[in-house]
Amino acid sequence: MNTASALLSSSASLPHWDVSVVYPSLSSPEFEAAFESVLRGIDDLARLFDEAEIGALPTSPSVDEATVTRFERVTRGFNSVLDEIRTVRAYIGAYLAVDSRDALAQAKSSEMRRAGVTLSLLSTRYTAWVGSLAVEELIAASPLAADHAYYLREARIVSDHLLSPAEEELAAELSLSGGSAWSRLYSDVTSQMVVPLPKGVSSVTEMPVVLREDEVERLPMSVIRSLAYDSDRTVRHRAYLAELAAWKTNALPLAAAMNSVKFEAAVLARRRKWGTPLDAALFHNHTDQATLDAMLTAARASFPDFRRYLRAKARIVSGQDRLPWYDLFAPLGQESGRWSWANAERFVAEQFGSYSAKMRALAERAFAERWIDAEPRPGKRDGAFCMSLRGDESRILQNYRPAFNSVSTLAHELGHAYHNLCLAGRTPL
Repeated sequence: MNTASALLSSSASLPHWDVSVVYPSLSSPEFEAAFESVLRGIDDLARLFDEAEIGALPTSPSVDEATVTRFERVTRGFNSVLDEIRTVRAYIGAYLAVDSRDALAQAKSSEMRRAGVTLSLLSTRYTAWVGSLAVEELIAASPLAADHAYYLREARIVSDHLLSPAEEELAAELSLSGGSAWSRLYSDVTSQMVVPLPKGVSSVTEMPVVLREDEVERLPMSVIRSLAYDSDRTVRHRAYLAELAAWKTNALPLAAAMNSVKFEAAVLARRRKWGTPLDAALFHNHTDQATLDAMLTAARASFPDFRRYLRAKARIVSGQDRLPWYDLFAPLGQESGRWSWANAERFVAEQFGSYSAKMRALAERAFAERWIDAEPRPGKRDGAFCMSLRGDESRILQNYRPAFNSVSTLAHELGHAYHNLCLAGRTPL
C-alpha cells in the first residue's frame, strides 16, 4: 500500500463529531422547530425595534429612565435572538463543513442566510441608535449597559461609518449574491476538489503530462495537503506537483471568488468613509495600525534567524542551499509512529494538565463527548477551526494525520474551545 492510500486507510478510525446531542438530524422535527423559532424570533425582534423606534437619532439626548428601560428591553431581546441563531447556524455549518455536497444542509443554510439579512439590518439599526446616544451616560445609568461597555463604545465609532438606512439595506440584500456568495463558492469548490496523484513514482521527477486512469489515485485536497508533512521526499514532491496542477484547473472560479470578495470589501470601506480597507479591518479586529506595525517590525527583525534555520534545514533534507516549497514542512529526524489518535488525546490532556486542571478537564470532555471531527474525506473542508455550538460547548474540525504537527493543531483548536468555555457566561453582544 502506498503512502497516500495508507494515510486514508489509517484515518478510518479517526473520530467524527457528534452534533446529534443538539438535534437528532437536519430533517428532524426538533431541528425544524428550532429553525422556525429562530425565524419567529427575528420577526418578533423587528417588531420590538419598530415599537421602540430603534434607529439613528438626529441629536445625542441625555439618558433618562425611559431611555435606559428601552435600551435594556431591546438589548435583552437582541441577545436572546443572537444566542438562539448561533446554535442553529453552527448546527447547519457542522454538516456543511464535513460534506459541502449535502443538499439539505445547503438548502437550510440558504434559508438561514436570507433570514440573516433581516438580522443584519436590525443590527445596523441597533448600532446607529446606540451610537447616537450619550454612551458614557448610558453605561453609568444601566448595569446592563456597563456589562456591554466595550461593545457600546465600539458601536459609537461604527455609527459614524454607517451608510444611510436605505443604502445599508441595499448592501445587506446584495451580500447574498455578492461577497458572501463568492465566499461560499470558494469554500464549496475547494472542499469538493479531488486531486489525481500519480502512482509508483520512484524518484523526484516532474508530474507526467498525461496519466491513464490506472496510473493515479484520486484523493481529497485535505489528504494531498497533509502529505506536505510526509517523511518521504518523493511523496512530498508528488503531492506538491499534484496540488499545484489541481489548483490550476480551478484557478478561474477561485480567482473570481477572491477578487469579488475583496472588491466588495473595498467598495464598502470607501463608501463607509474608512480611510482604507485596512483601517476598517484593523478596527473590526480590535487592533490598530501601531500594534500592526509593531508586530510586522518584530517579524522582520526575526527573518535572518528564520532564513538561517531554513538554509540549515535545506542542507539536512536535500544537501542543497535552498529549501523548495515541498520540503518546507518536512519532518526532521526520525519521528516515531506513536502519534495515533489515542496517543494524541493522552498527550494533549497531559500537557494541558501540567498548566491547568480546568484546561485538562476541557480537553477530556471534548474527547469524551465527541466534539472533534478529525478524519479527512471527500467533501470536507481543508484546514482546521473551532466553532462555538451552544453554552460552553464547541466543535473542532481538523484533518488529522499521525504526526506531531497534527497533534499541535489539535492542541491549538482546543485552546479556542477553552476560550469559548471561558466566554460562556457572556452574552453574544
